[in-house]
Amino acid sequence: MSSKEKKSVTILTESQLSSRAFKDEAYEFYKELRKSQPLYPLSLGALGKGWLISRYDDAIHLLKNEKLKKNYENVFTAKEKRPVLLKNEESLTKHMLNSDPPDHNRLRTLVQKAFTHRMILQLEDKIQHIADSLLDKVQPNKFMNLVDDYAFPLPIIVISEMLGIPLEDRQKFRVWSQAIIDFSDAPERLQENDHLLGEFVEYLESLVRKKRREPAGDLISALIQAESEGTQLSTEELYSMIMLLIVAGHETTVNLITNLTYALMCHQDQLEKLRQQPDLMNSAIEEALRFHSPVELTTIRWTAEPFILHGQEIKRKDVIIISLASANRDEKIFPNADIFDIERKNNRHIAFGHGNHFCLGAQLARLEAKIAISTLLRRCPNIQLKGEKEQMKWKGNFLMRALEELPLSF
Repeated sequence: MSSKEKKSVTILTESQLSSRAFKDEAYEFYKELRKSQPLYPLSLGALGKGWLISRYDDAIHLLKNEKLKKNYENVFTAKEKRPVLLKNEESLTKHMLNSDPPDHNRLRTLVQKAFTHRMILQLEDKIQHIADSLLDKVQPNKFMNLVDDYAFPLPIIVISEMLGIPLEDRQKFRVWSQAIIDFSDAPERLQENDHLLGEFVEYLESLVRKKRREPAGDLISALIQAESEGTQLSTEELYSMIMLLIVAGHETTVNLITNLTYALMCHQDQLEKLRQQPDLMNSAIEEALRFHSPVELTTIRWTAEPFILHGQEIKRKDVIIISLASANRDEKIFPNADIFDIERKNNRHIAFGHGNHFCLGAQLARLEAKIAISTLLRRCPNIQLKGEKEQMKWKGNFLMRALEELPLSF
């Protein structure tokens, strides 16, 4: 999107926000928005009118604003039923990311025990073994596509083992996940995504039947036990929670591992600094989360009560979407915001969100990234980008900042 095009745009559409062209120039666009239009109008098709938030302070405020709801049932009356784009999505939407207190607290409590600091640390040796095993496969070739060979399989193996689901199904999860995070309103894409979501629902039904017959010490078995107790979890919530854990359990981490590696390849001085000072790894991960935020845009929030922001009335049923990527490049919060600096101090990024919906798996994602990148740099000391950085392509995707591939030689 050129400067000339930006000036002529008055309303952004979902298809524009999801385009590869937008991803390529999003940071410059966000910079203009933060200066002059921090509340930018969106047209979201069947979902109606929306607003894009680009400033950090606004993001912090709105992520905790009780006038905004994640569950549309807390906004729409029975006569104002929210448009449903996909018939199969209703079976997969009753999870904690789409809920408000007190339901949100109830659902989060059911799974947060699996993501405590102690539980995550117990996974360290397992994650290290997975990282080494994946590199064993590609190291003789002196080449790999980081996304397919390393960044995707590592977190999907981890979350699959935590949940107790077959590893051989992980490629299916990849396809289903893309259908879930694809906000396209193109008719042919809607039809294809609805078909894929139908497959996912059938898979979950079969998986749950098996777990009921043969419960084990995994997270899905624990959730089924909660469902059987009646007041804790409905069947619809059970399917939705499993879906969320599968998708959220790997999508963000794939992008974190890939985006950090890409940033290091593009900033050789920072790569060398990290090699010389491995204790900077935690700081490097936080900077990657800020610089190339894995989740670019939040999922939607519905306005339950009208309010005024920057002189504009936000009406009931308006959609609010927050650009975490833009907030994390806000010059008023982050000095030299467009510079990748692994020694950045006071890095208050909101890549994992803020408030009630702060990412439950943030600690796991950080640990997976730390082990993945440390192992990669230790075992492949001569690693470098294969091709020019200009050739690397961001996926056209509404929610995520994700590279299609990242070819590396070593």
